Amino acid sequence: MKKTVLTFGLISGVITSAMMLATLPFVDTIGFDKGEIVGYTAIVLSFLLVFFGIRSYRQEAGDGRITFGRGFTVGILITLITCAFYVMTWEVIYFKLMPGFGEKYAGYMVAQAKAAGGSQDAIDARVRDAQTFKEMYDKPLMNAAITFTEPFPIGLVMTVISAAVLRRK
Repeated sequence: MKKTVLTFGLISGVITSAMMLATLPFVDTIGFDKGEIVGYTAIVLSFLLVFFGIRSYRQEAGDGRITFGRGFTVGILITLITCAFYVMTWEVIYFKLMPGFGEKYAGYMVAQAKAAGGSQDAIDARVRDAQTFKEMYDKPLMNAAITFTEPFPIGLVMTVISAAVLRRK
């Protein structure tokens, strides 16, 4: 299991990191709204390797058979490796390659509140939320924890679906 998990986890992690880095030159062109779409699409694509990893393990180690539990274990380990790559890449991007991202995103949050035509109290609340977000994101451990929650649910869903679809007794 170790070889399969490492192989597919590393490939998926490298794909995730490469896609994140490849979009860096286009950050301002893409914008925050489309950036989320591009980002989550890249995450889903990289997590396709969870399916292929479970299938590979089933064929190689399980002689064509795998239980849901074993498939889930393989998939969640691949997911954790991928998430680790995602978090490490984002930490480098946030703190080294795009040091002004926190301010830009906080400004975007406030601009969205103003564009929605909310009351001044709602806008003031959004300003406070944006400031709190930036303060949290500027702490590396908190940044890592928040960032981990972006890809992990997708990987978990892919793991559950893949383990269920690929199980054979």
